[in-house]
Amino acid sequence: MKRYCLALDLVDDEQLIAEYKQYHQSVWPEIKESIIASGIENLDIYLTGNRLFMIMEVNESFSFEEKGKADLANPKVQEWETLMWKFQQALPGAKPGEKWILMDQIFKL
Repeated sequence: MKRYCLALDLVDDEQLIAEYKQYHQSVWPEIKESIIASGIENLDIYLTGNRLFMIMEVNESFSFEEKGKADLANPKVQEWETLMWKFQQALPGAKPGEKWILMDQIFKL
């Protein structure tokens, strides 16, 4: 299994962060289904301040490119992504339209 770590910021507003956390207590079933169908077997999101950190463990069928194509073709995923962008903001240095940024591993014990 391969692991990917990604980062993204939330808008630095306590009320919006609380609302974002609430949405993630009951993620829509269609979103969970799209995650599982893409080959993601474990997905955790952590929060500190307004910085999000995501850890994904994926099987051999997972592809960022294929996940992106499937997401674009899924109206419910597009609805979720549009809703979540209300709370999210790009990291410094992100390309236009880029959300979650893949992180480089720099140490392993």
